[in-house]
Amino acid sequence: MTAVRVETGYTARHLSVLEGLEAVRKRPGMYIGSTDTRGLMHCLWEIVDNSVDEALGGHCTRIEVELYADGSIEVRDNGRGIPVDIEPKTGLAGVELVYTKLHAGGKFGGGSYVASGGLHGVGASVVNALSSRLDVEVDRDGRTHKISFRRGVPGVFDGDGPKAKFKKKSGLRDGGSVPENVTGTRVRWWADRQIFLPDAEISLDEIHVRLRQTAFLVPGLTLVLRDSRQEEPVVEEYRFDGGVSEFVEFLARDEAICDVLRLQGVGHFRETVPTLDEQGHLRPTDVERELSVDIAMRWGKGYETTVRSFVNVIATSKGGTHVNGFERALVRTINEQLRETRLLKNGDEAVLKEDILEGLTAVVTVRVPEPQFEGQTKEILGTSAASRIVSNVVSRELKNLFATSKRAQKQQLRAVLEKIVAAAKARIAAREHRDNQRRKSALESSALPAKLVDCRSDDVDRSELFIVEGDSALGTARAARDSEFQALLPIRGKILNVQKASVSDMLKNAECAAIIQVIGAGSGRSFDLQAARYGKVILMADADVDGAHIRCLLLTLFHRYMRPMIEAGRVFAAVPPLHRIEILNPGRGKEKYIYCYSDAELHRVLDDLRRKGKRWKEPVQRYKGLGEMDADQLAETTMEPRHRTLRRVRIEDAAEAERIFDLLMGSDVAPRREFIVNSAAEVDRDHIDA
Repeated sequence: MTAVRVETGYTARHLSVLEGLEAVRKRPGMYIGSTDTRGLMHCLWEIVDNSVDEALGGHCTRIEVELYADGSIEVRDNGRGIPVDIEPKTGLAGVELVYTKLHAGGKFGGGSYVASGGLHGVGASVVNALSSRLDVEVDRDGRTHKISFRRGVPGVFDGDGPKAKFKKKSGLRDGGSVPENVTGTRVRWWADRQIFLPDAEISLDEIHVRLRQTAFLVPGLTLVLRDSRQEEPVVEEYRFDGGVSEFVEFLARDEAICDVLRLQGVGHFRETVPTLDEQGHLRPTDVERELSVDIAMRWGKGYETTVRSFVNVIATSKGGTHVNGFERALVRTINEQLRETRLLKNGDEAVLKEDILEGLTAVVTVRVPEPQFEGQTKEILGTSAASRIVSNVVSRELKNLFATSKRAQKQQLRAVLEKIVAAAKARIAAREHRDNQRRKSALESSALPAKLVDCRSDDVDRSELFIVEGDSALGTARAARDSEFQALLPIRGKILNVQKASVSDMLKNAECAAIIQVIGAGSGRSFDLQAARYGKVILMADADVDGAHIRCLLLTLFHRYMRPMIEAGRVFAAVPPLHRIEILNPGRGKEKYIYCYSDAELHRVLDDLRRKGKRWKEPVQRYKGLGEMDADQLAETTMEPRHRTLRRVRIEDAAEAERIFDLLMGSDVAPRREFIVNSAAEVDRDHIDA
């Protein structure tokens, strides 16, 4: 036997150095998060946000986004235009520098922008690197200046589109004259399909949402979306002069308790930042910063909380220091007012954040030069001074509002305080209920509901809880389960619709309380995923309309009060069969029964059997409920892990899921009726189980 020597050396020749935009093309996810639809949309927002930054500085009043049939996108603005003069250190025109060099732009040091969404100086160059073609036109100084790029390399195309012949060439081209007072930038690009996944596509709905949101945040700015992919272009225009107050009115769905409250103010802080000196060396420098705060908020009669936060019009979906300061000041100031108005007496518990946020719709915006974000995707603000400044502004402005002499406003704010106290009492009652249950479980061995058929295993990762519809199905499931790791909890009929019920009403409902008690991890904001007693929760209902409704009600309970279970991928829906085909004379070793899970699958299987000359017992059995199945059939098709099919319940978009649950299960009837009427034509009547 000959020994084979394996080369295991690791030397400098194994190292790679990625120059310029090569790093972006090699690791695009590091700059745009992913190469799917989300990454493609991130590229669009990088270009749009550059135009919005001009609007924030007062230099731009109109931004247009146009989608073309060839897959390209163009963003136009009437801002100052990207600089076209030569940058002395690189010898490149400003436009070429911005689009070819990482960390090059006008957002460092505060010279060009007081506040902006971009701060790393990589947005434009990253989009350029990930485009098969990108064209820039700048109107400035009475001329139109042009430049084109192919995958980040400047040059000239001899035709339209990214497939035209390309020749490398640095520098700007003259595009003719324009009036001296006409300025602006136009950027059109084709996403590089070598980089992005085949199914990555522009989301029209997301563009509408983002442009509308930006119009709310920059009063007086007009944003236009033109979809030219159809024969007849579709144009939508957004402009709101009321700012975040209008935004709150747009977001709030419930009946108002008070008018929209506006809290505005400014704070200053000092920050040490590295700056380049004349020799090109980085030196720490103390800089005086100004942070402006603009918050609109309104309480309604509902139970849901909607808090949107922004920094220089960039959405911080995961909050940050500005949201922390807002919430801290809100809790402190509201508690002070409750003590002053005697709605909270000596000895009463202080209200908590969750009590105050119930029914609140708020938009929290701050503007600050060079904000510190966590990552290029800018989901969390990290500027530490924002917490203190926002807190001070909220405390001061709220106290001024509560001290108003206007009778109508005083009554509204009193109603807000009474709602918060009511929410606190409901929370305390719910906590006492849970504490009572926990005390009982410590004293009694039968603390869990008597109808729970528990499993023997204590291994959470392996254990499964089946929530079974009806006592008839329970008997079959009890015989079909593996008692080592499969537990059963029967529910009687349709549980409470918790989307339009209070916490106390939910806890009074025997079925809801039993489910929360059996899972054992609490509910709402106090839900602790680590305390859950089962690794999987499987909803097992009949394969009919009533079963679908019960699944929907159960999912509403999980979404509202035990959402971490869904987010962790631990909630499933069982998929029982609809039909059983009994084969006549199947032959030794062949399957006697074939299960089908849909009418379409049944027709395919029967056609296949006919071609093979097989006969089956007529009529084919149609299961109307789980109780009709024998234990061995239920085990084989629905419960036995090796053969069953489970549907994992997932939340891809939390905000959209919240909207859908509110639409379908909420207390507001009119939008649901409109949805049903508009969608009626899309229903396949053959699938209605009537």
